[in-house]
Amino acid sequence: MAPSKSPPTAHVRPGGVGPRQPAELWRLMALPLLVFLFLPLAALLWRAKLDQLWVHLSDPVAAQAIRLSLQTTSVSTLLIVLLGTPVAYLLAHHNFPLRRVVDTLIDLPTVLPPAVAGLGLLMAFGRRGLLAAPLEFFGIEIAFTAVAVVLAQLFIASPFYVRSAVAGFASIESELKQAASLDGASGWQVFRFIVLPLARTSLLSGLVMSWSRALGDFGATILFAGNFPGRTQTMPLAIYLGFEMDLDVALALSVILIACAFLVLMLVKWLLAGERE
Repeated sequence: MAPSKSPPTAHVRPGGVGPRQPAELWRLMALPLLVFLFLPLAALLWRAKLDQLWVHLSDPVAAQAIRLSLQTTSVSTLLIVLLGTPVAYLLAHHNFPLRRVVDTLIDLPTVLPPAVAGLGLLMAFGRRGLLAAPLEFFGIEIAFTAVAVVLAQLFIASPFYVRSAVAGFASIESELKQAASLDGASGWQVFRFIVLPLARTSLLSGLVMSWSRALGDFGATILFAGNFPGRTQTMPLAIYLGFEMDLDVALALSVILIACAFLVLMLVKWLLAGERE
């Protein structure tokens, strides 16, 4: 009897699984989108006149926008960490009624149009808003002030931190916390010395992503805080105004935002790569 022939086997790429694919074809298919994403950024850098960048950034409007953006994003990021960490830990380790509703509520600002977020904040904290009476009683004015900028950034950017923190807290083995508790550690000590160090990469990644999102917010800020130079005008709002009045200043601020976003994303990718190793 003739020996049976074994079925032909597919060529497998070394170190991988599946049939070999022509790399050149995939590169060619990926090129259109990559070129499309690259061209607007390259055009901004080309038109920004990098040799005169600092001259345009020394413009009073640009300098005020940069200063206000750094101040408000620092405050909003601090609030995001302080208010978002308990929410993330609750979602990661506890089941409670309406948990799915809370989980969806956290993600909602990421899919809402920013203009809707700004209008909602105005209807809640504005002069004719839901909380207008108690705020007026205490003499507190929020809309169209720097506080409104912070609240708009908090609303828009907090989900990025909370979602990353939930993933970091959920990845910690419960046995580690139980062992620490059996050794006499209190709940706060377990959180401080076990949970936070193990989740630090996820927390830091969420923090920088939230900061970057807060830095770039436009829609919610302009509706809730307005666009007043030196008072509520952040860098994105100054770019919008500069597009009509001084294009060179708008281009210079755009380069700054591109650089910040690029560095933040590279930092997050580096942190995540280090965590996998």
